[in-house]
Amino acid sequence: MELNFDIKAKAEEIVEKLKKDPALLKRFQDDPIKTLETLTGIDLPDEQLKPVVAAVKAKLATADLGDVLGAVKGLF
Repeated sequence: MELNFDIKAKAEEIVEKLKKDPALLKRFQDDPIKTLETLTGIDLPDEQLKPVVAAVKAKLATADLGDVLGAVKGLF
C-alpha cells in the first residue's frame, strides 16, 4: 500500500487536530506513528509514515515558534 495523499495537506489537518487536543498532542509526542495511524485510519509500515511524522513535527515547531514570537512582539 502506498501513501496516496498530499503529505503537506494531511500534516496541516493533523496539526490542527493536535493543537485543539492537548491529550492527543501528548500521545503524538510519545508515539507519533501509532497516533498518526489512529488519526488517519491508515496502517502502513513505519517507514512510509515517517515523512508525515516529520512534516507534522515541523509544522508544530513552526507554530510554537510563531506563538513565542507573537508573545515577544507583545512585550514591546
